[in-house]
Amino acid sequence: MMEDVKGKVLTVLGPMEPGQLGVTLPHEHLLLDFTDATMDPGYCRADELAMLKLEMQNLGKIRQFPYSVRENLTIDNVDQTTKELKLFKAAGGSTIVDVTSIGIRRSTEHLPRISKESGVNIIVGTSYYVDAFVPPDAKLLSVQELCDVMVREVSEGVEGTGVRCGVIGEVGVSYPMTDFEKRSLQASAKAQQITGAPLIIHPGRSQESPSAILDVLEGAGADLSRTVMSHLDRTVFSEEALLTLARRGCYLEYDLFGIETSHYPFAKEVDMPSDAQRVQWVKKLVEAGFSHRVMLSHDIHTKHRLVAYGGHGYGHLLENVVPKMKDRGISEDIISSMITDNPQQWLTFV
Repeated sequence: MMEDVKGKVLTVLGPMEPGQLGVTLPHEHLLLDFTDATMDPGYCRADELAMLKLEMQNLGKIRQFPYSVRENLTIDNVDQTTKELKLFKAAGGSTIVDVTSIGIRRSTEHLPRISKESGVNIIVGTSYYVDAFVPPDAKLLSVQELCDVMVREVSEGVEGTGVRCGVIGEVGVSYPMTDFEKRSLQASAKAQQITGAPLIIHPGRSQESPSAILDVLEGAGADLSRTVMSHLDRTVFSEEALLTLARRGCYLEYDLFGIETSHYPFAKEVDMPSDAQRVQWVKKLVEAGFSHRVMLSHDIHTKHRLVAYGGHGYGHLLENVVPKMKDRGISEDIISSMITDNPQQWLTFV
């Protein structure tokens, strides 16, 4: 265990008391290059879409085909990200967890400056994304070697930056799970045991994926009570399956708030829910007694969702979703637990 962070949270500016976190978004991206995810939608001119500029007259197409426009898949302007976080802070936000993992081309070195200038606490993750994105040399590493990388990034910092990671994740898993992804999960569980860090998972796009992942993690010694299962919005569509997952003891994350386009190119059989439908799923968990295990976020990873490009920005949850939750009968105390207390407990090192 790392005594300097035990009982604390680890931000890019160093350890701090959990009670200082305030309203927290547990699953976001601040700087990344996601162009490896560029997709041919299959029924439009892919070459024309790929070269579209992020201009007003193109926003309709970009919102429908966000992963087909190359310019949309890179967020790399430090000053612009700082301005976006200032808007989040003005809306009442305090902390953001950047879960950009190895394979999505991190820019960790800029995060301390962004945190200082915006006044927003930033916690950054260490781990490996899904098999298809991970560098070939990383796929050759053993469980122990993968673990060593994560432990080093938590204890010493990301190489060349001195910035220490305060969470393990997002750990990327496809469906079916690949051999590398299984080793990555096992290594993440081991790193959690060694460091006492929180853990967050990107599941495959199948209702069967979360349970399969928890089985591997549990077998490797992970603490499921300090593990977040992300992206339930596009993964679990059965109330029975959701409640079964909840009983496993992990945190349950609805983190695609702000995406209102039903077309989902990564899994065309999935109808992406609206924010109103997300709120209804959250309410089911509240009514079933699991509000203490729910967390909420946006997973912003494309330019068009930023305020600078006509998007909803990091303040959307506070400005638009929280009022909707109140309208649907979710109390202020429960909302506060989901956006403040639960992330605070999860992010605290043990």
